[in-house]
Amino acid sequence: MTFEAWLQSRLTAHGFACGPIDGVVGPITTAAIRAFEAAKALPVDGMADEAVVSALRQSSSRVDPKTAAAVEHREVPEAEVQKIALVGNTWPRQSGVPAFYGAVGTRQTRIEVPFDMVLAWSKTTRVKTMTLHEKVAASATRVLQRAAQTYSAADRAALGIDLFGGSLNVRRMRGGSAWSMHAWGIAIDFDPERNQLKWGVPQARLSHSDALPFWQAFEAEGWLSLGRARNYDFMHVQAARL
Repeated sequence: MTFEAWLQSRLTAHGFACGPIDGVVGPITTAAIRAFEAAKALPVDGMADEAVVSALRQSSSRVDPKTAAAVEHREVPEAEVQKIALVGNTWPRQSGVPAFYGAVGTRQTRIEVPFDMVLAWSKTTRVKTMTLHEKVAASATRVLQRAAQTYSAADRAALGIDLFGGSLNVRRMRGGSAWSMHAWGIAIDFDPERNQLKWGVPQARLSHSDALPFWQAFEAEGWLSLGRARNYDFMHVQAARL
């Protein structure tokens, strides 16, 4: 059982319905997490952090015995428990990136893109993989899989999330001496042409309402959209807090 499926089964056992236990953390599951957090007097942010997981491990009698019996026995594998620190808003702040991720350009791996994607500046060049830091690879894979499930090919093209603007790029930030988040392979850019650096709402394409499920998928994994946080650079999302 994946962590996501375990999460849904435990929410159900505690009486917070989240639809079918399918391992896909969408809006219904996120709403159930938020309701559970409120009931347990935890910070309400919709994130499955360690406090939420600890509370979910406790037994519950809020649902009928038959329903509880169907899910109470389910347990998340210990290997998945180790990933909990990377679920929710637990990526380091930018100041802590070197200590958390190591030297720039190291510990990189490739993930497969689960839908058709092309280079933003060469639309005849197919992008089948992205290079990312090994600590964020599984998280990014889950987000892209959710995007593939949420949007049709036509919708992805309309949004521009099928236009790859880059991931690993060992370079400095524009106009500065600090390393870019891309230098660690912990940032991804989408459709730079329609989401230029200084564009905000509503000029940036990814600031529109139909992009919300896309950003929520990243935010459920703790990633940060600079556009949603600061109203600029809507092309960019990173596994680091400001």
